[in-house]
Amino acid sequence: MSGSQNYINHVALVLDASSSMSHLSRKVVEVADQQIAYLARRSQELDQETRVTVYVFASQVECVIYDKDVLRMPSLKQLYRANGSTALLAATLKSQRELAQTAQLYGDHSFLTFVLTDGQENTSHRCPDGQGKTPRQLVQAVADLARTQEDNWTLAVLVPDQMGKREAMQCGFPKDNIAIWDATSTQGLEEAGQVIQEATEKFMVGRTKGIRGSRAVFSTGADTVNKDTILAAGLTPVAPDTYQLLTVDRSEAIRTWIVDNGHTYRTGAAFYELSKSEKVQARKQIAVLEKKTDKVYTGPQARALLGLPDAEVRIKPDHNDEFTIFVQSTSVNRKLVAQTRLLLMTQG
Repeated sequence: MSGSQNYINHVALVLDASSSMSHLSRKVVEVADQQIAYLARRSQELDQETRVTVYVFASQVECVIYDKDVLRMPSLKQLYRANGSTALLAATLKSQRELAQTAQLYGDHSFLTFVLTDGQENTSHRCPDGQGKTPRQLVQAVADLARTQEDNWTLAVLVPDQMGKREAMQCGFPKDNIAIWDATSTQGLEEAGQVIQEATEKFMVGRTKGIRGSRAVFSTGADTVNKDTILAAGLTPVAPDTYQLLTVDRSEAIRTWIVDNGHTYRTGAAFYELSKSEKVQARKQIAVLEKKTDKVYTGPQARALLGLPDAEVRIKPDHNDEFTIFVQSTSVNRKLVAQTRLLLMTQG
């Protein structure tokens, strides 16, 4: 079969419908409907087929929509009612078990699941979809699942607090596939919707570059970079004779430091090492340095590699043993941080 493969995304929303969510019911429907409308628009723009599955869980787990074309989705208004306890682990297992039965013929299939909960697991062992497992066995079952899923599966969860995050990590959710949201207000839920949307955007753009799944879906930082993602993003290193790597020995304005060290300052030719979380504008270039080889990768794909949209975004330095992020400086007064490195483009 010649030609490019059809990209087919299977996106699942696994939504907490326990009693404590009842004050957010209308907002849950609104946020889910917005996410579906966004998926429909981006699927058309990126020429990807997207199929949506929705589970709601309380004391029981119910699949209310299964693998339906995103362009034909109804509103969740009639399908979401909050009442009961929190069978979080049973819902996670059921969603992944049933989605795994989806045919993956003829096309490049990828599975992306977002679980949203406002509380802790408390009833899966009493729920039919818990399959008679004890609480400890359920935790182990989710951990085994998260560990053994193929590279085209992405399982992410939004939890209300640090305790929820710890529990999610015990269940084997990758650290950067866990986000904390403010479950006390409609504003918090709106923001959670934004987080899901940004993660989905990163996922769908990544798909166009050959990236099939992510263990850092909520992250925009160095920890999303590895050899596989560099390869998938089609990045090639910059020619070694076109840049210099310099060690910054003192805190100083960027132009002053460069000139004092005998180099020529050109606007946009200097990239500082990202040392703290900060906002990066859409027009700013990004460079990624492979620590072991000092190879440098840059260009629009470097933004895509970090999961950055073409808009202003907050980016974290995140510790990564293999790669360092550099950000283009367009200000002569940018304060360099001592004991970081400076990437100076000497040509181009």
